[in-house]
Amino acid sequence: MKESGKSLKSLKRKRGLGRYEIVGTARILTDFHSKHLDNYRNIIIWLPPGYKKPRNAQKKYPVLYMHDGQNLIDPETSFAGKDWRIDETVVKLSKAKRMKEIIVVGIYNTSDRLEEYSDSEKGDRYLKFIVDELKPFIDNNYRTLPQRECTAIMGSSMGGLISFIAGWKYYDVFSMAGCMSSSFYYDNEKVFDIINPLGRPKKKVKFYIDHGEDGLIRGQKIFYRLTELGYVIGKDIDYYYAPNAEHNETAWAERLERPLLFFFGKKR
Repeated sequence: MKESGKSLKSLKRKRGLGRYEIVGTARILTDFHSKHLDNYRNIIIWLPPGYKKPRNAQKKYPVLYMHDGQNLIDPETSFAGKDWRIDETVVKLSKAKRMKEIIVVGIYNTSDRLEEYSDSEKGDRYLKFIVDELKPFIDNNYRTLPQRECTAIMGSSMGGLISFIAGWKYYDVFSMAGCMSSSFYYDNEKVFDIINPLGRPKKKVKFYIDHGEDGLIRGQKIFYRLTELGYVIGKDIDYYYAPNAEHNETAWAERLERPLLFFFGKKR
């Protein structure tokens, strides 16, 4: 495993007529190995601008783990050349004192994405990889706040599905789970069996659920199921429907502020 910060730190992206640099520092861990999965993948770690300032030498930060890591910051690696712009959004909100500064850990996907991002045997091992292998590495090598209250997980599409499963099954590790345009339909809506209100108690996790036209029926269904368990809108669940929104990185970037503020927002 090797770490590189130079290529991404100096990377410039083209968006419209302007040119933008990555804000903060992005580091790549190449070929991060998982014993649980017996495979390798890249990990991108984004550090906020204040992380390296001398006055913050002792400061520790909440951490947001995200799936499909190649789509988060770098348009060169992102699907269709569009990224989530997570760096720009976090910096904009933190500079405005609307949210806390955070560390973002992006987990690149593999050719086993569907299995790893679902309620399957490989999905179980993928979550164990994050909890048992990746998170301890991040906590040991970066100035994090490792407590569950300061740890979130988020993704879109299948990444939203596995984020929900992670929040539900590993509520002792994650206190926040962001599920954007989630594939709740996958495997005959198996995820709904996990949260059967007749047999499953409410978890102490804040869930963010959203979708465009792509997940209207099942997005509403899971929101209603959670409210049946006692989740309260604005307190431990947030739900957002984006009319006419497409199922892509551009659309998720446009509504990224909402889950960030729900999870890491500062009280005014």
